[in-house]
Amino acid sequence: MAKIKEFLRRKDIIFSGKRYGLDALGAMAQGLFCTLLVGTILNTIGQQFHIGFLNAIIVTIGTGEGAVNYTIGGLASAMVGPGIAVAIGSALHAPGLVLFSLIPVGFAANAMGGAGGPLAVYFIAIVACECGKLVSKETRIDILVTPIVTILVGIGAASVIAGPIGAAAKAVGQAIMWATELQPFWMGILVSVMVGIALTLPISSAAICASFGLVGLAGGAAVAGCCAQMVGFAVMSFRENRWGGLVAQGIGTSMLQMPNIIRNPKIWIPPTLASAITGPIATCLFKLEMNAPSGGLSSGMGTCGFVGQIGVYTGWVSDVASGAKAAITAMDWIGMALICFILPAVLSWIFCEVLRKWGWIKENDLKLDL
Repeated sequence: MAKIKEFLRRKDIIFSGKRYGLDALGAMAQGLFCTLLVGTILNTIGQQFHIGFLNAIIVTIGTGEGAVNYTIGGLASAMVGPGIAVAIGSALHAPGLVLFSLIPVGFAANAMGGAGGPLAVYFIAIVACECGKLVSKETRIDILVTPIVTILVGIGAASVIAGPIGAAAKAVGQAIMWATELQPFWMGILVSVMVGIALTLPISSAAICASFGLVGLAGGAAVAGCCAQMVGFAVMSFRENRWGGLVAQGIGTSMLQMPNIIRNPKIWIPPTLASAITGPIATCLFKLEMNAPSGGLSSGMGTCGFVGQIGVYTGWVSDVASGAKAAITAMDWIGMALICFILPAVLSWIFCEVLRKWGWIKENDLKLDL
């Protein structure tokens, strides 16, 4: 047993929640962002501003009726499987040959996983990566052995479990979306609060939403929860962190507050209460939906780089193009502004001031080391 532990340590294979949960899940979100989300943004910019080179077909795969045309953004989006797999491999410190071999593994897992492809890639990339690391540099023909083992294990695992994982993820996502349609008030609160909390925790809310494909009203509630956390912490901590903190948290991430939350969990109350209010307002009053071509990824991004708002807008554009929505109205814009910016800022500030008067939040409890 001691020899096995030493071998695994030498191979940098660490069985821990941090390695497979925090590190891998965070990397998954980055892989999604750099492929699917960026591709969607490029396509949207090209279509809305009539930019020729972004709208141009640069690659056609297949012939006849089965041919698929790709723009620059389309190609970026199509690489979501390899992007996730390579990002996870990097987070797990995969050697070069293992890392590069994860490219076909990610493509296969995403394709076989269907609607739940990203979640399938997450699990399969971890398995393939760790198996590849086991054999890496253990033979004189490493150039052959390592890629073959990584690819065979990865694609073999994908053929067995990608379909069930994808189906399960799709079922969970559909159940959440169905429940939100059925009970928009209560599910608006639940989804908004839970996804918002996930965004501030050192895990990836974007990866979670993408895995379950949270779109529609559920996606809108998720956006509301994420915005409540980011804008809420940015505004309520302005006296301590000034403009730098406002930008870092409001457009960056509320995760910066985690050390302070550990020291005083009460500082988490204001933005969480705000999310419990904005969630049902989003679902019941403004019917805010996330129908972006990037799927659930944008639902879990909040105001990070304004990705959540870009996602809502691209969803509007897609709905108008498909006939599902007549037009983008002034009420749509008012709803987005209130849910994503105004209400989170006002509500979080009010709740925070109350807690400051009660002594639950003290001076510098929200101070960041910027």
